Amino acid sequence: MRPVTLFTGQWADLPIKTLAKKAASWGYDGLELACWGDHFDVVKAVKEKSYCKKHLDMLAKEGIKVWAISNHLAGQLVCDPNNDSRTDTFAPKECAGNAKKKRAWAVENMKYAAEAASKLGVGVVNGFTGSPIWHMLYSFPPVTDQMVDEGFEFFAEMWNPILDVFKDAGVKFALEVHPTEIAFDIVTAKRALEAIEYRPEFGFNFDPSHLYWQMMDPVCFLREFSDRIYHVHMKDAARTLDGRTGILASHLNFGHVDRGWDFRSLGRGQVNFEEIIRQLNRNGYEGPLSVEWEDCGMERESGAAEACQFVRKMDFKPSKIQFDASMEKNK
Repeated sequence: MRPVTLFTGQWADLPIKTLAKKAASWGYDGLELACWGDHFDVVKAVKEKSYCKKHLDMLAKEGIKVWAISNHLAGQLVCDPNNDSRTDTFAPKECAGNAKKKRAWAVENMKYAAEAASKLGVGVVNGFTGSPIWHMLYSFPPVTDQMVDEGFEFFAEMWNPILDVFKDAGVKFALEVHPTEIAFDIVTAKRALEAIEYRPEFGFNFDPSHLYWQMMDPVCFLREFSDRIYHVHMKDAARTLDGRTGILASHLNFGHVDRGWDFRSLGRGQVNFEEIIRQLNRNGYEGPLSVEWEDCGMERESGAAEACQFVRKMDFKPSKIQFDASMEKNK
């Protein structure tokens, strides 16, 4: 069966050693390490000879393995306009308030991530790309086709040198298709691949929750990009549209009763994981199923433990024979 891991991004307030112990007690096989907090430092991983080994040894003592790392925060800054304080905490303090410094730091940090993953012995770095055109989503003030084209060109210009390092390191980058990124649905994911000429270092971290709340069928994404699914997030969501709410969420924070959608603990939302597992089997995906736990209405530790068991219950191996093959043999 596929390993079940926990993405540590939502747990960065806990020391990694503490979280590893907890995750093991909840039944997880491994952790998808976030590259912030003390969970994984990509610069130390590259520059300090014993850093990766010590990190892996510490996790192994708890029975925890690593199949992927995630560098969402740095990735976001590569193409994000970076013009306000929301992203100041993503980069070192000396970059705060300076979009140029934040972007330069992010590019170098993503290159470090590729090398760090290689040294750690994992083949995938998950993350974001940021987007120079997300703020143009609604076409007023008027947005021309040229503006959108230039946005995808800028993405390619910024990411191709990063992907060159990924190629040299033998590591793949998996974009989490997500609002605020260069790719947030099937059409934009295709355009992103076209912009970088389909280079194999670039693929996707499939997360059904972001597709579902946009009113898409996540299985369609898996079918469309069957050879580009480099990692899988297991995350649930629920649409709570009642005639007065909408999917734009009304500037209301997660957990607010008047939002038109929200994330839910696995199995407590509306995503059809049965069909997702079946399609992953058709695709031949054998990598980890990584729980990204987010639910403002539920205590997180009990939720994370329950989510692990939910994934184990949902996952199953594909059949290697037709169910009625034995009858054919007896004819």
